[in-house]
Amino acid sequence: MNARLLSPIAAPEPARLLDTLAEITHKRDLEALDRSLLVSLAELVPVRAAALYKLAGDEGARRPLAEVVRALPDAGGAFRVASAAPTPQDADDAPLRECLASLRPLQCATARGGSRLLVPLHCDGHALGALALESAGELDGARLLVEGFARIYANYVALLHESERDKLTGLYNRRTFDRRLQRLIEQQRVDRASARAPGATDARRPHADGAHVWLAIFDIDHFKRVNDNFGHVYGDEVILMLSQRMKACFRRSDLLFRFGGEEFVVLLEPAPEAMARRALERFRESVAAQPFPQVGQVTVSLGYARMAPGDYPILVLDRADKALYYAKQHGRNRTCGYEALVAAGELDAPHHAGSVDLF
Repeated sequence: MNARLLSPIAAPEPARLLDTLAEITHKRDLEALDRSLLVSLAELVPVRAAALYKLAGDEGARRPLAEVVRALPDAGGAFRVASAAPTPQDADDAPLRECLASLRPLQCATARGGSRLLVPLHCDGHALGALALESAGELDGARLLVEGFARIYANYVALLHESERDKLTGLYNRRTFDRRLQRLIEQQRVDRASARAPGATDARRPHADGAHVWLAIFDIDHFKRVNDNFGHVYGDEVILMLSQRMKACFRRSDLLFRFGGEEFVVLLEPAPEAMARRALERFRESVAAQPFPQVGQVTVSLGYARMAPGDYPILVLDRADKALYYAKQHGRNRTCGYEALVAAGELDAPHHAGSVDLF
């Protein structure tokens, strides 16, 4: 057994521990926080792997897993962090299910020898997921440290969630939009570079089938009439029901935002245009078909645009907004794509990004 696992390394020097906590809580978005947590624990506790299992939705430990963030050492021993959808093996992980159901830490042996420590993540009685560390030796000496980090992480996630979300709908707010959009564009650059690397296969080429990230912006048709005729309480009810339609119609991996008032934005994960348009049309039709209490029928107009690597976020948003304006000027309750409108001569072709004065 590795003696370090039972030594004071499980209780680091105060200065080092404080530095680590300061680094983690310096993060201002959830993805950076996840990475910092896993790398910090991997540095403080001798482990061969670490993972963060995150539940979907807001309540209940029986919810399905939405995401798994894993930290694994590379050839040089440095830990690399990557996020991915849960695998069937994750869904069938009996110790993980037991940890989530009981909301209690659990330690068990691993198939390849050593031990695995599972610590639940929860805040105000609501399960968020679980933290898992795997080591070649026992992890009893590190348990209190990991549990402490799990509590800090869960509390900080609650604070980030509140700062990133719109209070009425629970959707991401405008403050979060710029950061998320920039990250998507940067990821597209990375994916494009990987696809061009020697030995890349078709499966590694994210846009080989014409798939792109799409930005859609929409607002509620004649929303002022709703507020004027029925009052702001019913106006808020319309916005809340509309946000619930968004969550039901779009994929869990799509990013949903409320910009303020009756304006909303969706970032659709890579898909061919026909598929993206069908998703937006399905949402538009579901809104038109849903009765709203007291108000009756409500419709939305949508505009969308393709997001390519190297695009300026403000230009992508502007293109989608132009398509939305066209939809509202030509009958409302319709979905319009910017690129299709340009191809049809309905909108002017975009200027080269280098010739646009953004400020």
